[in-house]
Amino acid sequence: MLKLILILPWLIINFQPLNAKVEAPNYNFSIETLQDFLPGVTLESIEKKYGKGSVEKRNAQARTLKFFVSHIRYKFPVLVQESEGKIIDMYARLPNYFLHDVFLQSLVNKLGKQTSYKKTGEAAHYIWDLKDTRHIYDGTCTITCFPIFYAVEKKESPIRSILEQMKF
Repeated sequence: MLKLILILPWLIINFQPLNAKVEAPNYNFSIETLQDFLPGVTLESIEKKYGKGSVEKRNAQARTLKFFVSHIRYKFPVLVQESEGKIIDMYARLPNYFLHDVFLQSLVNKLGKQTSYKKTGEAAHYIWDLKDTRHIYDGTCTITCFPIFYAVEKKESPIRSILEQMKF
């Protein structure tokens, strides 16, 4: 009986139910965060919120700036191309810890069904052709699926987009 009296409190303390909420790392990341960098936004409004961006490339027509967006303990780069104080296009290299399904669903909720989709091996390429802009998203899978990048560009721009410049 004495053993039972000693063991019973220990068992009660050690086997309490855990009321912990577990969620994916990017469940609280809002796609609206990247709204700050969309084409047509002024460079001044971005610099107020994110500080001065570092100049990555400069030519006669436009310059490419790099900003960093913080999420939890991580920072990821967002490249924007600006001309005359207005953003022409943006390119975000998304963190690998983001879940592809969650990020894609947030894009579908915001933009609707994609215009085109192409799968090559384990990589998927999504395009949304909207009125003035084209939204491009790439994701891939290894053990888990994760996003690679998200880019938004103006359709009728005389300046080559960041994504086009990255192609060889």
